[in-house]
Amino acid sequence: MHYVQVKGILSAKNGMNLYRGCSHGCIYCDSRSSCYQLPHAFEDIEVKKNALVLLEEALRRKRKKCMIGTGSMTDPYIPLETELGSVRRAMELVYKYGCGFTLLTKSNRILRDIDLLQKINASAKCVVQMTLTTYDEELCKKIEPYVSTTRERFEALKQLRDAGIPTVVWLAPILPFINDTEANLCGILDYCIEAGVYGIICFGMGLTLRYGNREYFYQQLDKHFPGLKKRYIDTYGNQYVIDSPNSKQLMQLLRQKCRQHGIIQDNQQLFAYLSTFTSNQAGIKNNLKKGFVFYEIVSL
Repeated sequence: MHYVQVKGILSAKNGMNLYRGCSHGCIYCDSRSSCYQLPHAFEDIEVKKNALVLLEEALRRKRKKCMIGTGSMTDPYIPLETELGSVRRAMELVYKYGCGFTLLTKSNRILRDIDLLQKINASAKCVVQMTLTTYDEELCKKIEPYVSTTRERFEALKQLRDAGIPTVVWLAPILPFINDTEANLCGILDYCIEAGVYGIICFGMGLTLRYGNREYFYQQLDKHFPGLKKRYIDTYGNQYVIDSPNSKQLMQLLRQKCRQHGIIQDNQQLFAYLSTFTSNQAGIKNNLKKGFVFYEIVSL
């Protein structure tokens, strides 16, 4: 872990990453790609020292309320978050200024903040996005070794459902010759159905590989799936998009199950839902009357 000063925190589309790098060890992680120009080891987490100060300044200046998002590059609930609490303090600011919030994670550590997620959802809008890739727990521990297992994420989704917080599942990636089976897909979909997820985002049955993450992925294949790297190279060469040979039938199965159970599977519709702000004005006014108190932001 190390600290850096940054010049800004919100992107043009109101996304943010409070940390850079990750310690979850997922073998397929695109954020390892060299194009992102991470100037340090991926596991050496970069903490943006002044992020919360910059976030409050940005939220105070906003003329229109909006959805604030996090988790596109680094899972916000890496173990370090338990110690630092930066994500929770950011959510407190989002709540204070009446904005909505959405995040993408694969950790059940999110349950620590379920009280605050409920508050945001009551006054504005809160959507939790959760990645699910592998129904088999032992396989999950190989390809996502230092994060909550799929079963643990499923239990978190149910608790979020019971708390009235809408959820969207990212079904990605599907690794050819590893988890691209109907049994795996059906297991994940059964979890989604039982947890009452609002929608499932899926760009196809496969993954992407480019310089940086390809090398790490192949190292992990040699470690956990001996001989499989050669099959990938023989089948795909240096392709960026790696489609499963079973992609067509798996996508048909996904669409069929989603239609049957009222789960939205249109990516464009789901992204519009995630980015569209709605508010409970009465709730916001009530918060202001109460004089909502949030944790003091201390320069680290």
